[in-house]
Amino acid sequence: MQDTALILSGLIIGAIIGLTGVGGGSLMTPLLIMGFGVNPAIAVGTDLLFAAATKLGGTVRLARERLIAWRAVGLLSVGSLPAALLTMAVLQHLGPSSAETEQLIRQVLGVALLLTALATLHNVLASQRKKNAVLANNGPTAAAGAADLADTANATPAHWALPVLFGALIGSVVTLTSVGAGAIGVTALLILFPRLAIQRIIAVDLAYAVPLTLFAGLGHASLGQVDWHLLGLLLCGSLPGIWLGSRLLKSLNPQVTRTLLSTLLATIGIKLLAW
Repeated sequence: MQDTALILSGLIIGAIIGLTGVGGGSLMTPLLIMGFGVNPAIAVGTDLLFAAATKLGGTVRLARERLIAWRAVGLLSVGSLPAALLTMAVLQHLGPSSAETEQLIRQVLGVALLLTALATLHNVLASQRKKNAVLANNGPTAAAGAADLADTANATPAHWALPVLFGALIGSVVTLTSVGAGAIGVTALLILFPRLAIQRIIAVDLAYAVPLTLFAGLGHASLGQVDWHLLGLLLCGSLPGIWLGSRLLKSLNPQVTRTLLSTLLATIGIKLLAW
């Protein structure tokens, strides 16, 4: 019975990912902890590999379309991968199953969810303002062609250290909670690379999350913090769920769904902090 519930959960969250583009960690990890009673460290480790497998397919597709700015991905990875390794060392020192570690994960996860909720809402409002401005100034055809004006040459930040530092911060948060590389990442990348088209921003966010979540997930696996049976059940549901969500995206207003999602994330974050 629980296996069926887990597959169904993967299906629903996969559909939400397809509809909103926000990473599954924002919903899957708290669901496993609060809904199924999974140990927080195991929930994080399992969800990291879940995210790596889910996002790999999207990265391959975007790479074939040449939308990924690899320079930006490299700078982010220089910061995120060592930070993930350092965070794993800290978790091992504290004891992955200790009460202190579980409480730390819940608290950081709650804060990360609140930040993700704010970032999701900010992206909805910013997207609408940008769309209105483009349509008002240039007409309907400009919005469709705007992305063509930007290429990977625009993936140059004000200073090379900024994406490295950002990558380190996200690397630590993602390793600890499996949350952070989605809406928060897109928001920060819009600030770090303001000349990069939004399609490329999303592609960069997806591409650098794959090695980060895989690296961090394998680190958790080395500490025995991955439930492989649980991972298989979630993937059985999420893969068709993502396909379904991407189909529904054409008929639903993404701004409405993201606004509702931000409200849900904020509610879950508050409950985790109060737990």
